[in-house]
Amino acid sequence: MKKVSVFSRYIGKLALMGLLVGMVSACKDDEEEVAPMTITDVVLTNNDFTILRAAVQHAGLADALRTGTLTVFAPNDAAFNASGFADAAAITALPAATVRGILEYHVLGSTVRSADIQTADNQSVPTLATTPVYVTKNAAGVSVNGATVTAADISADNGVIHVINRVLLPPSQNLLEVVQGNSNFTLLLAAATRAAQGNPVVLQALTSDASAFTVFAPTNQAFIAAGFPDEAALNAVPAETLANIILYHVVPGRVFSTNLAAGNVTTAATLPVAINVSNGVTVTGTGNGTQGATVTTANVLASNGVVHIIDRVLLP
Repeated sequence: MKKVSVFSRYIGKLALMGLLVGMVSACKDDEEEVAPMTITDVVLTNNDFTILRAAVQHAGLADALRTGTLTVFAPNDAAFNASGFADAAAITALPAATVRGILEYHVLGSTVRSADIQTADNQSVPTLATTPVYVTKNAAGVSVNGATVTAADISADNGVIHVINRVLLPPSQNLLEVVQGNSNFTLLLAAATRAAQGNPVVLQALTSDASAFTVFAPTNQAFIAAGFPDEAALNAVPAETLANIILYHVVPGRVFSTNLAAGNVTTAATLPVAINVSNGVTVTGTGNGTQGATVTTANVLASNGVVHIIDRVLLP
């Protein structure tokens, strides 16, 4: 009987130990399940976001992105590189307030998954920066201000992340100011100024916030190649003729590269240009023959529209 009692106690101890081990294991599992993985944590632990990580820390937004219910359009390192930021040092060289404004322009104040986005072009969506972004959903996918969502619906405890292939920059200038601020557009500015003498609609389109316009903007070299080497050559052209040429580069509405499809688009001159998207984006005027203009830089956002830089003057 004594041996049986000892054996029983031994079995009881083993059972108790097993129970304790199970409880500890269960507690560990629970801890793993409830470990926080906020938007900030995702950024801090994902090695595709090293520049974004530095930007968040530099801007002092780490705590803000741990709270609330948010959607972040997150540029990965390749997106920062493509937007002119070679590394983390390039973004942290900017004032913290500037970086904060840029990052807040990537954040929505609610959770918006890709399935929640309606199929439409350029839906205006408010951001934490108060300035809206323009979201498009079509057969090609989802884009924001012309930047493509390359990975959608990365879940976090306080929202969702959509990875994008460009950095979004909030607009601070209207279309005319964008032209004025770029040294590659001095001939375009001279042409627009001369054109406005023949048709005031030219400058109205570039400065008014009442409507949005898209400008295919030829560089100085494009004007030189078209036979306008300087301002004097442009001033020799009748103002009304030049106005028709300039308006031929303007399309009503906010049209990002991701909104363009093959076919004709009617310009503000009421004449069409032909769009080709088979290899990048090219735009061809009726008077250009087969020599289309290539969009060399797309989706420069202005407060009242979008600029696409092109390498050839469009001729009606």
